[in-house]
Amino acid sequence: MRAVIGGVILSAFALAALADAPAQSERPLPRGVSIEAVTPEQTAPRAARRGLAEVLGFSRSNRPTRRPAEASRAPEIAAAARGSVCGIPEIKGVVIPPVRGRGGCGIAQPVRISSVSGVGLTMQPTIDCPTARALNTWVKDGLKPAVGDVGGGVKGIHIVGSYACRNRNNARSGRLSEHARGRAVDIRTIALKNGRQISVLDGWKKREDGRILRRAHAAACGPFGTVLGPNANRFHRDHFHFDTARYRNGSYCR
Repeated sequence: MRAVIGGVILSAFALAALADAPAQSERPLPRGVSIEAVTPEQTAPRAARRGLAEVLGFSRSNRPTRRPAEASRAPEIAAAARGSVCGIPEIKGVVIPPVRGRGGCGIAQPVRISSVSGVGLTMQPTIDCPTARALNTWVKDGLKPAVGDVGGGVKGIHIVGSYACRNRNNARSGRLSEHARGRAVDIRTIALKNGRQISVLDGWKKREDGRILRRAHAAACGPFGTVLGPNANRFHRDHFHFDTARYRNGSYCR
């Protein structure tokens, strides 16, 4: 009989405890917040705990959110707002959305360049940053020294090709051109500050212009992986083709 009475009493206590228990377990307080600083209403279950969340500055668990795809380009986008791209102040242009094309065509992180090292670019090329940096290096360390003070120095470059989803030499079949990946530029003319133009087509065999063009062509070997000019083939008799393809044996230059 005593055992039965004891069981009844224990059951009553258990029911009372369950009645006072919260609907779900309390979350631990964040570091730096003492229990004395929290009011009874804020420690109450469910709805009252919303007040605690507002006081402590969170409304759900601090689970890290997925980083947006654009976040990795945040420094580059911020620099572009100041007129520079690709992490180099001398490269002026804008960051543009990814370029998507069929097959292997496209550029994941393209930029559109307006000038490099103070030299303006006509038909602003759409390329990737490694190619933009190579172009900047060539203009600064190759083209400008090749021209020197002739005509007052270099003012601009007439670019006739950048991104294009096509095969090499515009063939109907074969391997994709580096243009299809935003890794190439084609240069037809160099503009001087006095208004004179140095054309690859017309100047390659001339004495002064030819000397400048050949020095500029040679200086591109290194910054670029492929350097083609009038001596390469009939497809490049009127322009330089520079791209950032990489080869095991170094740059390919003709």
